[in-house]
Amino acid sequence: MDKIEFPKKQLPDKAERHKLFGSVEPGPRTKPSEKKEMADLQNTKKDFLFDLDSVGIANVKHPITIKSSIIPAEQTSIGTFSFSSTIDKSSKGTNMSRFTEQLAEYHHQGFVADFHTLKLFTKDLAKRLKQRDARIEVSFPWFYERRGPHSDLAGMNHADLTMSVEYDSIKGYTLGASLSSLVTTLCPCSKEISEYSAHNQRGNVKMSVSLDEHFDDRETDWKELLLEAAESNASARLHPVLKRPDEKMVTEQAYENPRFVEDMVRLVAADLYELPFVQKFRVECRNEESIHMHDAIASVTYDKLEEKAVAQG
Repeated sequence: MDKIEFPKKQLPDKAERHKLFGSVEPGPRTKPSEKKEMADLQNTKKDFLFDLDSVGIANVKHPITIKSSIIPAEQTSIGTFSFSSTIDKSSKGTNMSRFTEQLAEYHHQGFVADFHTLKLFTKDLAKRLKQRDARIEVSFPWFYERRGPHSDLAGMNHADLTMSVEYDSIKGYTLGASLSSLVTTLCPCSKEISEYSAHNQRGNVKMSVSLDEHFDDRETDWKELLLEAAESNASARLHPVLKRPDEKMVTEQAYENPRFVEDMVRLVAADLYELPFVQKFRVECRNEESIHMHDAIASVTYDKLEEKAVAQG
């Protein structure tokens, strides 16, 4: 078979093509190129009218390492970061590059997403920014192994996590965390009124907690404990791998443990209340109803510190 020859365009070279589409020759350079000679507008000192609650950068994606007390013991993930600090009205702005500069330095040391690391990071960041305070928040998916209840076949589930640390040189540390996990819930009303069967749904349980500032997750894995609070109170857990004997067991377990959305948030709240390192919490549950077009929602918020203050008079 003869080779087919296609006509070939005679194109201008790349430099000429760039000119064709708008590129121009560099103009005269009149401003300094050395940092020490450049104007530093961000560090201008005047009365700029208002103190700012928060100045920084957000939506920074960066690799992280996650350590867990359950399999896998160590994994890599992608964290979405935000960094900020306050500035007073005498400062025009902050030094944005210092946030990512410090993140790069911590990455070279091996950035572990735990509260020990985040506390060190915020304290170092405040010093680098020459501010009294600094804040970091990072969100990421966390994967964990789940085995079928009968077959013992393993697969990977995941939950969505957020960690935050705020450092203040006077007030100390403020620690926060949230975990969002999917579960199965079976409707108690449907079970009660039906001759057989009952409708179920997938529930999304989100727990947001404030932690004691001395909490150390190198000793206690908060991720596992919050995950267990959600899953152990549901009608059934979700499984990535289910053979027929597994499916039978999970289906029957759900039928034996019916849960309204209201039941879920109260039961999870009870588990969080019993965790000594949790000071405040909010539990939300959203059920994607299988026989309705709408979702069912419920939430509960509780402050153990407020309870303690009331008890002390």
